[in-house]
Amino acid sequence: MRRTHRILAFTLVLAGATTAALAAPPTYHIYAGSTHAHTTLTWSHGAQYATGTGCAGILVYAGTPLGAPPGLWSAGYVKSKKNCPTIYVINGWQFPSPNVTLKPDWQKFQGPPALHFADAKAAGYDFYAVTDHSQEAVFNPQTASNPNWMITKKAAAAASDAHFVGLAGFEYSENDGPGGTGHLNVFNSASITNALLPGHDLPHFYQWLEAAAPNGSGPVLASFNHPGPEQYNNWDYRDPKITNIITMLEVINSNTNIHYQGFINALDKGWKVSPVSGLDNHGTGAITKDTSRTFVLATSLTKAAILDAMQHRRTYASLDQDIQCRYTVNGAIMGSTLNRPATLKFLIAINDPDSTNPKDKITKLDIVTNGGVVVATYTPPVPAYSVRWNPTLHNSTRTFYFVRVWNAGGGDAPGADPAKPIAWLAPVWTGVGGPGTH
Repeated sequence: MRRTHRILAFTLVLAGATTAALAAPPTYHIYAGSTHAHTTLTWSHGAQYATGTGCAGILVYAGTPLGAPPGLWSAGYVKSKKNCPTIYVINGWQFPSPNVTLKPDWQKFQGPPALHFADAKAAGYDFYAVTDHSQEAVFNPQTASNPNWMITKKAAAAASDAHFVGLAGFEYSENDGPGGTGHLNVFNSASITNALLPGHDLPHFYQWLEAAAPNGSGPVLASFNHPGPEQYNNWDYRDPKITNIITMLEVINSNTNIHYQGFINALDKGWKVSPVSGLDNHGTGAITKDTSRTFVLATSLTKAAILDAMQHRRTYASLDQDIQCRYTVNGAIMGSTLNRPATLKFLIAINDPDSTNPKDKITKLDIVTNGGVVVATYTPPVPAYSVRWNPTLHNSTRTFYFVRVWNAGGGDAPGADPAKPIAWLAPVWTGVGGPGTH
């Protein structure tokens, strides 16, 4: 069942705001979805193929057709232990190896973008993003009118209605340096670009992203995907413009994989990113099975409002599929940037609607700042489904703060551990810092 919860109106006003701004604060709702999925358009690999080929890997070659003798292939960016790769890359485009086998009933496990959107809608998602690998051969040529890219854009628009938003995107993945490595999702761009083409390193991609035209209304946005602690050339190449395009970071990937240290390091390097969760599914099964979610605080369930929430970093990631989280600092909603206040007054509200499940009781809240330092902790006297905490902190040098949440069961995902957090909320930035950090 879809749960969409209205939040009390928050005043998004910083010191010095006008009386008119105070008169009509926006009212936010919480919507749940996923920001990372692969369909049949990621044809080189996925749940559609039978397992048991005996090896996995990628071989890269340029200038030789698909039937080239294996001995002519160069070592790829992912090396196979045997001469039986599952993926070929030829002239920068990715193909399935001839030695992989489709499952006889493969459509049960994988489908086109329209099926992904339909399954997500039926499963109660409020929004769902399709982000196929842009290096797949079906996206050659990489133009706004590429027929297969149009399939995703049209399917997202057709699936969207008053109860669901489909988002079209792509994953810029398998980039191989020398300008750093790391995957990113791009949302709402008119065209696509391929990380495997010559010269398409991270600096090139950031320049492309800064100039990218949107797919209709709304901004072009991006997220760092499943980041290692020092990926993206140790978080290099940031400038003020790209900082306001890459607004999210995948703290939860594939339902259970947590990338917390990458989140902290990105924030410490000045990136202004808020947490999201992506299924990173290469099939349809995870849509109903997996329980981790990206949540956004948006004014309505429309493409424009969802993108606005992502652009302004009003997101959080959780291992619990329906927990309701929000907070303000000095009246500014999570994701905001303040004007260097000396005093920070938090109003934190956490609620879980599953009030018959003892595992969903909230057990602890943290406030975390630079370097991952925990500056305040609240443990309710008795675990509860609804928790309010209103601490006041004093600041002069810290650049950001964010909230973490624990519950009694450790979340809904397999291997749940009550000793670990289940939700990571968007930071609030203080305005302290160098150029491009505010």
